[in-house]
Amino acid sequence: LALGAGSEGCKALAALLSGIAQAAYHGNAALTAELLRGQLYPEAAPEEFAALRAKMGGLLQSIASADMDLNQLEAFLTAQTKKQGGITSDQAAVLAKFWKNHRVKIHESLVNQSRWDNVLKNMNWRVDLKSQSRHIDQINTPVAIVEMELGKNGQESEFLCLEFDEAKVSQMLKKLSEIEESMTALTQTT
Repeated sequence: LALGAGSEGCKALAALLSGIAQAAYHGNAALTAELLRGQLYPEAAPEEFAALRAKMGGLLQSIASADMDLNQLEAFLTAQTKKQGGITSDQAAVLAKFWKNHRVKIHESLVNQSRWDNVLKNMNWRVDLKSQSRHIDQINTPVAIVEMELGKNGQESEFLCLEFDEAKVSQMLKKLSEIEESMTALTQTT
């Protein structure tokens, strides 16, 4: 399927790329191949449109999975224009502009899709004095209260509240120091 004449063809291709990205990376299942063809390329035969959509979807997937910077993108698209059955320079220009404008959102979407578990969204802490206890000697002792918000983007968060006495805070700080040392050792050797 040819790109079409001038800016109209470029606009249609940019809209096609946007539709592919919406469906593949942002979970918009309403943007079906039939809808995109009907809206953007109504004159195209279904097989022609399917080939163009597959080619552009594959290129976008390659670009997105490698999270290409602009230099990598330019080299990749240049190679695609020289390849037998590749893309035209106009299509390469539309792809480059699309990626420049949508890279961050697509990358964030891929990162969010790759997370299996909840993430720490927020954490607050404070130090209080115990005012009630089963044992009288524990009243007026300091305790650290840690509140954590856990969840995935787009889902309702869960809240976790922890209470630490002085010994537990010391133990946790020691463990955090060990983690920091391990991370520092790993980052210095690579």
